[in-house]
Amino acid sequence: MGRKGIAAVAALTALAALAGGAAGCTVQPAGAGGEHRSPVRIEVPSRTPSASPSRAPDDDGGKSSPPSGAPAPRVLWSPGDSGRDIRELQARLRQVAWIFHGPTGAYDDLTAEAVRGFQGRRGLPRTGVTDSVTWQRLLGMTREPGKWELYLMGGQPADAPDARCRTGRVLCISKTSRTLRWMIDGRTVSTTPVRFGSEYTPTREGVFHVYWKSRHHVSTLYDSPMPYAMFFSGGQAVHFSADFAARGYAGASHGCVNVRDEEAIARLYEQVRNGDKVVVHW
Repeated sequence: MGRKGIAAVAALTALAALAGGAAGCTVQPAGAGGEHRSPVRIEVPSRTPSASPSRAPDDDGGKSSPPSGAPAPRVLWSPGDSGRDIRELQARLRQVAWIFHGPTGAYDDLTAEAVRGFQGRRGLPRTGVTDSVTWQRLLGMTREPGKWELYLMGGQPADAPDARCRTGRVLCISKTSRTLRWMIDGRTVSTTPVRFGSEYTPTREGVFHVYWKSRHHVSTLYDSPMPYAMFFSGGQAVHFSADFAARGYAGASHGCVNVRDEEAIARLYEQVRNGDKVVVHW
């Protein structure tokens, strides 16, 4: 073939390459003896990116688990741990409806099961242990819990007793820490969480005295049970509340001082006498 023929073939080959370049090209190499082998496909990346895959409406961004070769995420908390951080973990799991008890501050079996459910729903290893990846996912889906979300069902520390509580036999009730201290001569005998009335039915503040005890009392105004009632101001009393036991600080009383621990109020009821002082303070 002359030089002109070779040039023509080269031109045609170049045009063919330009025409097929967007999707790839085919090269047909020759063997050692000059014979042609099967075509070899060379893929050229498309210039248009593919559309992102759709995701479930309750998925948190379509993120996937770490690659199998990646180092294991750092473990933050596991069953047996306790403290304020566990309360926050439980409060955040409540926000996304993976846990319904507590917060208790103790990483118990129910907490581990809730973590496993949360992890499995998001394609993470179902370990029941809160690692850094699980925690970041949960942070991204929830808000910072407030104090009374962390202590929704009690467990908060009591503040210092009011000065008026330091002598005699006193039910020392703090609205600030939402706690009741049973004190005798300045010594704290027991402490328990309590709940108060709403802004429309507030619990009165001041110094009072227990004037009547009624073990199986039922409110004549609201027709609701008031077991272990210890009345200190009109119709306001310290008493057990099944609603407080079930809902925690999500509810309020009609002005009474509610106790959610029935065993604690039963013991207190046996110790308190008519005439004992009651101090309700901030």
